[in-house]
Amino acid sequence: MAEPLKVEFSVPDDSAGMRLDQALAKHVPELSRRKARVLLDIGGVFVDGARVKVAGRKVRPGQRVVAHLGGALDRAGGRTGKQARARVERELPPHRVVFEDAHLVIAFKPAGLLTAPTPESDRNNLADLLSRRGDEPPVMVVHRLDLQTSGLLAFAKTDAANRALSELFRVHDVEREYVAAVAGDVAEASRTLEDPVGGKRAVTHAAVLERVGRTGEPARFTVLSCRLETGRTHQIRIHCRNWGHSVLGDRRYGGRNRFDPPRMALHARTLGFAHPVTGETLRFEEPLPDELATWLDAQRRDLGSP
Repeated sequence: MAEPLKVEFSVPDDSAGMRLDQALAKHVPELSRRKARVLLDIGGVFVDGARVKVAGRKVRPGQRVVAHLGGALDRAGGRTGKQARARVERELPPHRVVFEDAHLVIAFKPAGLLTAPTPESDRNNLADLLSRRGDEPPVMVVHRLDLQTSGLLAFAKTDAANRALSELFRVHDVEREYVAAVAGDVAEASRTLEDPVGGKRAVTHAAVLERVGRTGEPARFTVLSCRLETGRTHQIRIHCRNWGHSVLGDRRYGGRNRFDPPRMALHARTLGFAHPVTGETLRFEEPLPDELATWLDAQRRDLGSP
């Protein structure tokens, strides 16, 4: 997957009146005019801070144009239009609605699917997919999971629900439990991890669920339950790295391991909170997805072999 690349330029006088796709092709070396139209179609271009998708829009001198290149452009496959968008959408890992009413949606997000729009694209993320379901209203993003993290997410369907849910997450009045497979043999049965993240207070309560290894030998790796008291970006990944037990498959905060799973071994298993309108207690659990469950079973079987 291509690393994100942001290319910025101010429209010079000699490009005044030029179509936006032409200006992009002229001033961004990585873009042909065809690729510029694809980038516009997926929402990766901003003009004076606003996302623009119209290839034929005329540019004016001094306008600031930002092109966000990366994996979204690669996945678009060099084509625009409804058929190309439908093909990309069919190739996305499948999501699933777990619960829905007039106020909110609880959905399972698979690894490999973005939670919400990014500067690279406003399409083919879970919020976008949920917002394009027939007569259903667009959903509002309340919290996020990393691209390679699977699990449960809550989205609001009304402004009132969005405000109430956002407040619950702000004051950390939400039950959020993750399962993580981490490198090494974690000796302690449980530990509270409290290193600040991004200069802010961050608290993770970790407990051992399973040590995967042969009897009498150090564990190959350890499976943890991680309960969030706060919810900072990459909190569990950073806390586990600082603890000396990086999440397996985490290329950013950890290294490679010969027992690595097919993707990062982090899954948001439990999500619970008071309904933002009715006050009813809601609690949902999502088991490990097949790719992690199959990998974990294979590790256990290997340990049982002679």
